[in-house]
Amino acid sequence: MGTVLIDLALILLAASVFAALAGRVRQPAVMGEIVAGVALGPSVLGAFPGDPVGVLFPASARPHLNVLAQLSLVLFMFGVGYRFSPSHLRGGAGRLTAVSLSSVALPFALGAGLAVLLRPWFDTSQLRDGGTLGPVLFLGAAMSITAFPVLARIIDERDMRRDPLGTMALASAALQDFLAWCVLAVVVAVVTSGDPWDVGRTVVGGLGFAAVLVGVVRPLLSWLLAPGRLAGDGARVIHAVLGIGLLVSAWTTQEIGLHAVFGAFLFGAVVPGDHIDARAPAVPERIEQTSLLLLPVFFTVTGLSVDLGGLGRQGLVMVLAVVAVACAGKIGGGAGAARLTGASGHDSLVLGILLNTRGLTELVILNVGLSLGVLDSRLFTAMVVMALVSTLMTGPLLDRLHERTRAASPAPDPLHQ
Repeated sequence: MGTVLIDLALILLAASVFAALAGRVRQPAVMGEIVAGVALGPSVLGAFPGDPVGVLFPASARPHLNVLAQLSLVLFMFGVGYRFSPSHLRGGAGRLTAVSLSSVALPFALGAGLAVLLRPWFDTSQLRDGGTLGPVLFLGAAMSITAFPVLARIIDERDMRRDPLGTMALASAALQDFLAWCVLAVVVAVVTSGDPWDVGRTVVGGLGFAAVLVGVVRPLLSWLLAPGRLAGDGARVIHAVLGIGLLVSAWTTQEIGLHAVFGAFLFGAVVPGDHIDARAPAVPERIEQTSLLLLPVFFTVTGLSVDLGGLGRQGLVMVLAVVAVACAGKIGGGAGAARLTGASGHDSLVLGILLNTRGLTELVILNVGLSLGVLDSRLFTAMVVMALVSTLMTGPLLDRLHERTRAASPAPDPLHQ
């Protein structure tokens, strides 16, 4: 227990330092925390003499850290679902649909194709069944993700909330993340259930649970939170209800055959946020703050599985190929669809760059893949590097392409036509 406590102190210290450094170079704090997690693993700390990683994070402590990491994911995904709003999807329906679908379909196709090409280099001893279908489907789904929370942070920090480009990027990211999570749920069902009947049962079970949440749980929560009920310390009751609900939902999807993050996300999405914000707005914030406190543990657990020094020549080629394909798919899919629907070349490119942001959400997906056995260690490392590169490049590219143009031109090309 003592080792776990000192590990937590070390993780939080490193996360705070790297988050502060990230702010100095105009990167979101979460990117600094992610880099800190990688730095505490074999890629950086492991390069020092002796075995500092093994000493600081011994095998006896890692199961406890992993439990905290998984809890942070569940709490984080509840927050993502809770903050998801249909209002994100308003305006420019034609262009929004085209950009969103293209930004999911093209990366999925390129990612799946890349998995086929890289198949001879996979370490089959680390894969679930040694087959090709799981890695192909999973790599395609992982390439399709845009990190909505990190993108929203970037847009906020650059005062683009009211900019047509920022609005369209957020709306498209919200829709395509919904589509990508649906695709990922099917992929997880296929990977975990070899029998087509089992796949069908998993998919039907997931859809049935979602229907229960929408048709039963949401009305019950709306009734519970109606004016006149929960007199007295209502905030405490609401906190308990949300905590119990998100944990039970996460357990349910885990039992169905999906991952726990799906249940937490779905529960957050069906919770009547307007009622809660009117009665106890601090409660969801407390849950999200708890997730933010624990997320550095998740980044460190992820970093312990990332070993840049062990990539070798083939691994380096994997990294370069994954980064190139991921950026080409997202930027090309978003920018191409925007250009074909009437946006200027400049605005189309800026939109594509915004949608190329992956960050934290990508790490969530990759850890699902690693736990399912559809990624080997080298491909996992390559994908983590891709998540970092594709997100870190967003800010500098925006500085060059968008902010200068916006300062020089007071009338940008509108995207909501």
